[in-house]
Amino acid sequence: MYLLRAIVRPEKSPVVMKALLDAGFPAVTKLSVFGRGKQRGLRVGNVTYDELPKDLLMIVIPEKDKDFVIETIIEVARSGDKGQFGDGKIFVTPVEEAYTISSGKKEV
Repeated sequence: MYLLRAIVRPEKSPVVMKALLDAGFPAVTKLSVFGRGKQRGLRVGNVTYDELPKDLLMIVIPEKDKDFVIETIIEVARSGDKGQFGDGKIFVTPVEEAYTISSGKKEV
């Protein structure tokens, strides 16, 4: 299993979540976060916005689905054909174990 953490523009979050649902991946955790990437925020005139709003989507998926889910997120979260600074980032982390709290069962 893998944990994918996708940081996306807030306006893209509903589109990404719908695409994941339509692709058969309904379980997503969503958090509103603030941060900056390589561009170090956004400068408008004399004002620099150091921390920009983003959404953090977390999804645990089987190993066999990793590439498909990553491609799905990129396809719908990217701005335009080539994308733009601030479109986001996806982090992939192996999950060693997972348990369902209600049943106490270990996930496979």
